[in-house]
Amino acid sequence: MISIKRAAVDNFNYPCSRELTVMAKRIVEYYPMLRDRSAPLGAECESVKKQLLKRVQNVSTPKKKQGPTPSRKRPRRLSFQRSQETSSDESTSSTLILERSPEFSCSTPENEQLDASENTDSLQNQARHHKTLLDMYKTKAKPNKKDVSQLLDLEFQARRLFIDSDVIKEQDRHTRILEAYPCFREVDHVMGELQRVIDQGNSNFMHGLKTRWETFFEKAQFYGVFKKVMRPPLLDKVKHSIAMMKALPDMFPTPVAPPKKLGHASEALLHILESTEDPNIFLQARPLCSPVIIVCQTSCILAIGTMPVLSFPKEDIYASLMYIMACYYTFHLTYPKCIATLLSVLQTEVVLDTIHDRDMTSSYKKAMMWLVEGWQHVGWDWRGWLVVVGVGGQIQCDGCKNWNHEERLNLDNEGLERARQQLELQFGPSFTK
Repeated sequence: MISIKRAAVDNFNYPCSRELTVMAKRIVEYYPMLRDRSAPLGAECESVKKQLLKRVQNVSTPKKKQGPTPSRKRPRRLSFQRSQETSSDESTSSTLILERSPEFSCSTPENEQLDASENTDSLQNQARHHKTLLDMYKTKAKPNKKDVSQLLDLEFQARRLFIDSDVIKEQDRHTRILEAYPCFREVDHVMGELQRVIDQGNSNFMHGLKTRWETFFEKAQFYGVFKKVMRPPLLDKVKHSIAMMKALPDMFPTPVAPPKKLGHASEALLHILESTEDPNIFLQARPLCSPVIIVCQTSCILAIGTMPVLSFPKEDIYASLMYIMACYYTFHLTYPKCIATLLSVLQTEVVLDTIHDRDMTSSYKKAMMWLVEGWQHVGWDWRGWLVVVGVGGQIQCDGCKNWNHEERLNLDNEGLERARQQLELQFGPSFTK
């Protein structure tokens, strides 16, 4: 193409280094498998640029035929239009960006920094990325996760238009989405989609999410013991996480009762599968189509409606509520009313997403009052007593060593100071400040 262009135009200028860089970046975006993963960050397209430069330097001009030519059909010509008129002494005339509607010249000062729109593709190109994604899952049992994540990044805009549209009924939405995106049967890609929806450009999102969940979990477990909806922390982390998930709907209740067939509101989040129970029969009889964790003997299954979506080790059940929240965002699902308060609290306090004013119910405001203004500090002292330090300095203790013989004591000033000292020793000086 370069040789044809050079033969057709008298004043032909070769692409400059800047233009070759742009061309290489665009090629790598359309064909992620050409990315040089061994190169440092920001230089993944250098190998492609070197190949382009080598090709440009190895171009021979076609020789024009001499003498009379026989009668033949009119030769075809390729039309190359300039996006901007520039002087002949500049190093560039025009740059062809693959299937991009806005044309521009890379040599102008306005384009020294690439426009942010370069990071988004047209819907046509995003459809091509989706086809590549489907082909990867047809030809490989387990495609490379980094390649899949990159295609999901490139195709994000078109995918969310498809998922967030009201064309698909919510009961069938997860089925249609999983047919189009089988990658969402993996925990990593579901959590990655949560990051794209909430804060796509934040590389520390997952770390922050994990930290906020640990903080919330620690506060909630003391609050649950204080409200008598769960026992003190057990040695078995799996059993304690299950107990926490069962108790959370009681800590953050909703006025709407769960369906009668469901029983307790915690069944909207978690179900312990009996040894004689069939998970398919359970899902068929379940009155809700929301995400639920099914705890089996050695593993856990996350199902939506009647369809098992993904599985993970039983030891990871501590983070399973984050998987549930990620599914609500990935598949654009509505919260069940019986656990709406709990999920709204997780949305604002852990996921750090805002909610609509109409969703700020009285039960949600009451829960937030406890989180923000209510109990400031909770902890265990050296005797194994649950100590809760209230806003006004009031302290209440529940004897938890012998759970069958509970006591509630009002501490005097000396006991108050002793409790504060023990809390500082265990949790640090900032705990009681």
